[in-house]
Amino acid sequence: MKILVIEDNESVCSMLEMFFMKEGIEGEFIHDGLEGYKKFKSGKWDLLIIDWMLPGMDGVSLCRKIREEEYGVPIIMLTAKDSESDQVIGLEMGADDYVTKPFSPIALMARIKAVARRYNKQEPRQKNIVTTKHFKVDKDAREAYFKGQSINNLTPKEFDLLYHFLTHPRQVFTREQLLESIWGYQFYGDERTVDVHMKRLRKKLGPEAQNFLHTVWGVGYKFDESVKHDET
Repeated sequence: MKILVIEDNESVCSMLEMFFMKEGIEGEFIHDGLEGYKKFKSGKWDLLIIDWMLPGMDGVSLCRKIREEEYGVPIIMLTAKDSESDQVIGLEMGADDYVTKPFSPIALMARIKAVARRYNKQEPRQKNIVTTKHFKVDKDAREAYFKGQSINNLTPKEFDLLYHFLTHPRQVFTREQLLESIWGYQFYGDERTVDVHMKRLRKKLGPEAQNFLHTVWGVGYKFDESVKHDET
């Protein structure tokens, strides 16, 4: 695995470098946002770790810029900010997950491994196409359609959520179950991560298509084309 770390705290980089070596991970460490973007453009990466506060270009702007060009690489953000609004901003800019400083290297490695499993490019390709009354999703081609019209700009996690729901119609999933199925881990992630991604997915689906993703109050979410939800 090849990971690009864009982090200006050298002690954090040294700690991560040690753990990467232990795990057999190849790491590149850049301490400036603009330089990090150039490094990202110059190579192929299995995962990006981006600090929120960076010289040159802040981590949120960098994440947004990368997502404008590339949806096929997972991004984990490191942040000293622990408010819900800050975490939501990072996720809305395209990050797949976030880790709040100070953090446990072991917990971070668990998240890296979980995200990497979801993006494993070496897995054999299969014919994973699901078709419903209104939707068609091709998992291998990473293409989604609603009534024949392409659904554009889905992040990898948003796409995986949609595919997961379409393959399990009318089944209610708790946030914990979605964390396990989509993010690949339990309890390491904040359940608000699921809520933020669901909000973004609904917005990108549009006014009509989003009506088939239902909130089951006090439980979680489900996909059901037989009725429409009445959320505003």
